[in-house]
Amino acid sequence: MKSAVVVFPGINRERDMAKALELASGVAPHMIWHAETELPDVDVVAVPGGFSYGDYLRCGAIAARAPIMDAIHRHAARGGYVIGVCNGFQILTEAGLLPGALLRNASLKFACKVVRLRVDNADTAFSNAYAAGAVIRNPIAHGEGNYFADAETIARLEGDGRVVFRYCDAAGETTMAADPNGSLNHIAGILNERGNVLGMMPHPEDFVEPLHGCTEGRGIFDSLVRAVAA
Repeated sequence: MKSAVVVFPGINRERDMAKALELASGVAPHMIWHAETELPDVDVVAVPGGFSYGDYLRCGAIAARAPIMDAIHRHAARGGYVIGVCNGFQILTEAGLLPGALLRNASLKFACKVVRLRVDNADTAFSNAYAAGAVIRNPIAHGEGNYFADAETIARLEGDGRVVFRYCDAAGETTMAADPNGSLNHIAGILNERGNVLGMMPHPEDFVEPLHGCTEGRGIFDSLVRAVAA
């Protein structure tokens, strides 16, 4: 699997993302600066977390208009895989690659902790390494992770099985106490209509090695390797 990690000013998770992709694929990703206008020949494009452009205007609003974004749109239109994590998810919604928006956390506080996610759809390019209904742990670190969309969009996401990950407790139950940001329907990660673009607020790249104390994020990257090889 060949991949690229896009780097914007203020992004700070690009090396973690690159490490996770390399561990899964055995191939070091290309690091692509935001001012580039073309992508190399890759299977997967990753938009990592951080605070692109200092989160001015809105989280991801400026990055979504960077020169490289046209190439990412073309990559997705060709069926290439795109994963956006945390600020990357915000960028993908601002760019129109995913529906909805990420609002301020309901607590109005920055949330930084380990949460549990339920795998609601294991039949995707990003989750096929997990069992449906599996509960996995991933860290979060965000102030604006509260997923919101209009009722029609939420109904389509739910009806099409495009909610891949949902905040839950240890038993897999979705509760307000287990939802760190107030997201509608406890949504943590969604797909586009075609199923080749994923956005999620938790950081799977943080949990890919035993040294991290948990490897439950590794499945997302292993899933991509499987999907590309299929």
